[in-house]
Amino acid sequence: MKRWLVVWLCWFLTAASGWADLLRGTGDLGIVIERSSGQVQVVDTTNQRSLHSLSGLGDLSHAAAVFSRDGRYAFIFGRDGGLSKIDLLQGLLVKRIVQAGNSIGGAISQDGRLIAVANYEPGGVRVFDSQNLEPVADIAAVTANGQSSKVVGIVDAPGQQFCFSLFDTSEIWCADMHQPSQPIVHKFRAGDHPYDGLITPDGRFYLAGLFGEDGLSLLDLWHPEQGVHPILSQYGRGEEKLPVYKMPHLRGWAAAGELLFLPAIGRYELLVVDRRSWQEVGRIRVHGQPVFAMARPDGRQIWVNFALPHNDTIQVIDVPSLTISATLKPGKGIMHLEFTPKGEQVWLSVRDEQRVDIYDTERLQPIATIPANHPSGIFFTSRAHRIGF
Repeated sequence: MKRWLVVWLCWFLTAASGWADLLRGTGDLGIVIERSSGQVQVVDTTNQRSLHSLSGLGDLSHAAAVFSRDGRYAFIFGRDGGLSKIDLLQGLLVKRIVQAGNSIGGAISQDGRLIAVANYEPGGVRVFDSQNLEPVADIAAVTANGQSSKVVGIVDAPGQQFCFSLFDTSEIWCADMHQPSQPIVHKFRAGDHPYDGLITPDGRFYLAGLFGEDGLSLLDLWHPEQGVHPILSQYGRGEEKLPVYKMPHLRGWAAAGELLFLPAIGRYELLVVDRRSWQEVGRIRVHGQPVFAMARPDGRQIWVNFALPHNDTIQVIDVPSLTISATLKPGKGIMHLEFTPKGEQVWLSVRDEQRVDIYDTERLQPIATIPANHPSGIFFTSRAHRIGF
């Protein structure tokens, strides 16, 4: 009898140890988009390694992602209209649907129950149940006179809303999703041809970047009855227009304290804006046309990447002095960058050199590399608890 108990106890302890090894949280997980092969790597940021590789995700040439509230699932929006749900813990593709002909990003609702996809073709926003990806609502981006529009800049907003911009009809719409099958859409006139949008970290202001005119459009979600206001309307006016090699991503803006850092379209500059007054307070001359300007989580540094022909370079801006503290040359085709939740690392996708580089943000030195097939977007689960991400 005693021998049997000893054997059973040894088995139990061995099994318990194995179970403990399999158990893990999701707070240090993320994904790397491999754009040319339609694949995604699931990565572990603590140990700086790849855990899983998933294929069959379609056209990921402009893919974006959001995460479930528990950080277990990633929802990936492909350029071919594909919407994919993957299980980060098991490394499995749970479900994939093709919901449109051409899509440009998406958002997850405040309560985590709804996934909204912004579409170029046929336009509009389609909304799905996050559990099973079954359709819930179809918001057609069509004006009263019958003009349809591509949709860009979709974000989640407080009050169970999705806010987005209509490129062709120059509007901002916010859809109240309290009754998911019957959205209530509030419509606002914006500036000329909004090309992207963002929401401030507190969820109060929605901003749309404008392709057809200087400046941005600002909507105060606390006081939507006041309508959209133009801001920074004097920027670039009367100056020579430069060719735009790649549109900057407003979603990659940087907020550091009371300052905002915005990429200037077609210019070798970042705009520095006081977000209390929405007035320009400075400009920083940089190495090329900025694409992403990303703030380290503590707000002390801004990391900037660039369009061709300068896409082999990263510049680091010191926020207190508003000066460039470092110029780094990781390699050709730096597409995206993502900070770990507390900012001790930044991960860079170096597309043309088939790898992801990981840098120590204090020493500004590379510390690890992960092979990847033409990587582009990098997204960590810490986004699950941020408005607009």
